[in-house]
Amino acid sequence: MSGHSKWNNIKRKKEKTDAQRGKIFTKIGREISVAVKQRGPDPASNSKLKECIAKAKYNNVPNEKINQLIKKISSGNSGADCESFMYEGYGPGGVAFIVSILTDNRNRASSNIRMYFSKNGGNLGAPGCVSFMFDEKGVILFEKDKYSEDDLLNAALDSGASDFQTEDDSYIVITEKSDFDSVKKKLSSMNFEPFSSELAMIPNSYVKVDEDNKKKVQNLVDLLEDDDDVQSVWSNYEFDEN
Repeated sequence: MSGHSKWNNIKRKKEKTDAQRGKIFTKIGREISVAVKQRGPDPASNSKLKECIAKAKYNNVPNEKINQLIKKISSGNSGADCESFMYEGYGPGGVAFIVSILTDNRNRASSNIRMYFSKNGGNLGAPGCVSFMFDEKGVILFEKDKYSEDDLLNAALDSGASDFQTEDDSYIVITEKSDFDSVKKKLSSMNFEPFSSELAMIPNSYVKVDEDNKKKVQNLVDLLEDDDDVQSVWSNYEFDEN
């Protein structure tokens, strides 16, 4: 495994147990809640909600469950509002981490994140302590079985994307930050609809993790990904595959 990314995280979790799929829906549910409260409950006029629904379906969430959540949010019975913020810090072996949070309880989230880092030989730092090691890029994901690779590749390049990658079950279109929205709109106008998109933090370079720290780094990543308040985890670690 080289580095770490949100899109790999989504796919790996998709293969886990029903309990883990429930965690995924908790995370996506918070995104749906924010989307509905900001732009309304109709996915036809709310592109962010439309994308959240696609992501939920990609992770095998039943339509009934999605519709029930949207109805609950629309009726004003969704509980506390969520807030988003970032943490930056260092893990074992000097590995840099950026953690994106979306939570309805900031104190709980903060306490848990600090504990995960502390128990695995890491520490949180001030804003900006590691972000200079990353470039912010647009990352747009499409289901592989819905589109032709050649068609999507040509459309992405024509729309101004800077890179195109193929994974096991998805295509990844990468853009410059400034082009993110325009590329999404152009692809949508050509009937290419993503199941996920975000501004992601891509490492400028990677730190190779030795055997002594490998288990701690992996444990820290697992704890962060399994936390309901964590939406994204970006890091610059690299495991030696030899």
